Amino acid sequence: MQPGCTVWFTGLPCSGKTTVADLVAEELKRRNLRVERLDGDIVRQSLTRDLGFSKEDRDKNIERVTFVAKLLSRNGVAVLVSFVSPYREARDNARRETTNFVEVFVAAPVAVCEQRDVKGMYKKARAGEIKDFTGVDDPYEEPLHPEVLLKVDKTGPEECRDTVIRKLEELGYVPALSTVADQMASLEEDEVYSQEEEEKIQRRLEDLGYL
Repeated sequence: MQPGCTVWFTGLPCSGKTTVADLVAEELKRRNLRVERLDGDIVRQSLTRDLGFSKEDRDKNIERVTFVAKLLSRNGVAVLVSFVSPYREARDNARRETTNFVEVFVAAPVAVCEQRDVKGMYKKARAGEIKDFTGVDDPYEEPLHPEVLLKVDKTGPEECRDTVIRKLEELGYVPALSTVADQMASLEEDEVYSQEEEEKIQRRLEDLGYL
């Protein structure tokens, strides 16, 4: 059974958390692993749509997400969580509560995040139309010791994906491709029939009228 884990992508709005997390999810699914995605925009449309963006509501938002990740990760699912999650205390609590927690800091300067902001949220925040916006008038507390640091202003999405995958392999939460290949080769060797067995199978198929 695959070990469950919680991979927590945190960073400023528009830093690229969702993009990298989605790429990691695709690779893990390609390896036939059990994967679930919890993304900020999607979760706020359902599980936490009653919450706003005050510190209290943001903490409650992360608390609920942590509970879901806890249930999934302890049952052998790789949970990829992508939230701004600006406060260290909330992220530290997620680390304590979930299985095999891996913090991924998606680091990007505010100027780069603003350039990527297709929704114009930073512009609205600077104009006072959005209050308590992380990176403008609300702080972001950077991780002190993340398992993975991604400098996305200098590294492409695919390379960031590979960095995360390598760390998960290193920690033993994801089997390395070499291990998967060895397992497949072993299965293929086990499925090789002797000549005598093949002749018996062929005679049986002939008796049944298939040959």
